[in-house]
Amino acid sequence: MRFEQIDREALRAQLVRTGIAGEVATPRENNLEHYRRMAAGDPRHQFGLTLRGWTFERTLDTMARLCGVRPDPRYLRGIDTIDPELTVDALEVMGKRIGAAAERRETVMFATGHPGTLMGVYRAIEDRLRAAGCAVSTPSGGWSYAAEEYYGSPYRELSYTGGVAALVNAAGDPAHTHDPQPMRAMLRELANGPRPDLVIADHGWAGAAGEAGIDTVGFADCNDPALFAGQEDGKIVVTVPLDDGIRPAEHYVPLTEYLLARAGFAESGAR
Repeated sequence: MRFEQIDREALRAQLVRTGIAGEVATPRENNLEHYRRMAAGDPRHQFGLTLRGWTFERTLDTMARLCGVRPDPRYLRGIDTIDPELTVDALEVMGKRIGAAAERRETVMFATGHPGTLMGVYRAIEDRLRAAGCAVSTPSGGWSYAAEEYYGSPYRELSYTGGVAALVNAAGDPAHTHDPQPMRAMLRELANGPRPDLVIADHGWAGAAGEAGIDTVGFADCNDPALFAGQEDGKIVVTVPLDDGIRPAEHYVPLTEYLLARAGFAESGAR
């Protein structure tokens, strides 16, 4: 597809067909448990954001409005949903902010806790922003620590694919993470400036950047309420709801092309 050929209805249908939105794989039980944990102040579910005054009820209401989960608190188990209209609405807002970054030749930083599925999305945005004259900040490459959330060895190292930060494990394989600590390490290195004008990220990478007062746009699944709460609190510019974890990477290509088109990029990367 060429960017200009992707319309809203076609993207909406593709999102539902692939399970990126519509009825999604994350079960209702998992969603509700994560909402409770975030509201209770569990740092593993606040993604580096300071979120105060959040009850379970407010969290569920926000997730129904911004993500499209079922709003009925009596619906306790089974299939839950992401509203594809909300996904596309948020992509429109994200695209506008990315387009503004290109126009102003801002400094941008990228990071993902889902390198297996979302790396291609970030790399495509990075390529277009670089072509538009934006600088891409890549601090703290090689920084490592012992993660609290891990499978196997706790060793995690910050590594870059192009200009996109992610974690790798002791074997050098990409590692999933919700942890805000790596982004905090990146921002510490940049403490004496210049900090990025825009962060494009997910999970704790996005939460820590938003908490630091940096314009942040992000992606989040329906069981990860923190970035949506951060949007409500004015710390995140926009959060795009989508299934972020188990879909083949190629399923995110139409979404990426739609986003880039809304940012004002032609297929060649020119504006």
